[in-house]
Amino acid sequence: MKTLFCFAIIVMALWCSCNGGGEDYDASGVFETTEVTVSAQGAGEIRCLGVEEGQVLEMGQEVGYIDTLQLHLKKMELLANLQVMDSRRLDVGRQTAALRQEIATARREEKRYANLLEVNAANQKQLDDIRAQIATLEKQFAAQAETLEKGNRGADGQIRALEAQIAQLDDQIRKCLVTAPVAGTVLAKYAEPGELAAQGRSLFKLGDLTDMFLRVYITADQLTELKIGQQVKVYADKGGKDRREYTGTVAWISDKAEFTPKTIQTRDERANLVYAVKVAVRNDGYIKRGMYGEIKMD
Repeated sequence: MKTLFCFAIIVMALWCSCNGGGEDYDASGVFETTEVTVSAQGAGEIRCLGVEEGQVLEMGQEVGYIDTLQLHLKKMELLANLQVMDSRRLDVGRQTAALRQEIATARREEKRYANLLEVNAANQKQLDDIRAQIATLEKQFAAQAETLEKGNRGADGQIRALEAQIAQLDDQIRKCLVTAPVAGTVLAKYAEPGELAAQGRSLFKLGDLTDMFLRVYITADQLTELKIGQQVKVYADKGGKDRREYTGTVAWISDKAEFTPKTIQTRDERANLVYAVKVAVRNDGYIKRGMYGEIKMD
């Protein structure tokens, strides 16, 4: 009887050691972060790029600039042309003041001769000549005013074209400033001051290491147990067999099944098709990109 009791204790100890050697996790995966590659928007020599790997940047923070000398000189040329075109605009009222004065004088003469004709102190031909002179002056005034207005419209059009070109240069100069589009940590640096930058060349990479994501893969049976916004337990490697526990929130669930990645182990090793899930985790600084993690559903 004593021998049987000892045997039962040994069996129970072996069973507990086999089943207690590891946690029964529902899914595992790799921690990742939202990454943004900052590229050059201008072309030219990189005069300054003050970022280093591991540096934390704020959104909109200026970290460098690309040479803008040629753009500045082009802008100066356009500003000079703009000043020339603006000087070509004429004051229609001032340019036609003399004709308007002649017309006003002729109308006074017309009125005077009309009064003289009523008392037979003048003849009809004199009045007709004055009226013909007024008609000629009015036509000259209309033609001159139309010519001046057309010239001003042409100058205005050229001025607007120059202003648009200057605005384009201002935009290009502004884009030569290298800024951080989002807040994050510099993960990699791809360029150095003195190198030439072209539009689209990668300068550095930013990542948000505060809010991490654990991408795991679950089976179709587990899919019915998860929903967006659900909280799950997240475990990250601490060293050896230890784990750090975090609270995660299901942020995204794929609507398409895919074959199990070779680096991912699911709860059911026989599962061929799985669904990707992203779990948002608040990082305390110990979670690193590429680190393996597991989740356990409540």
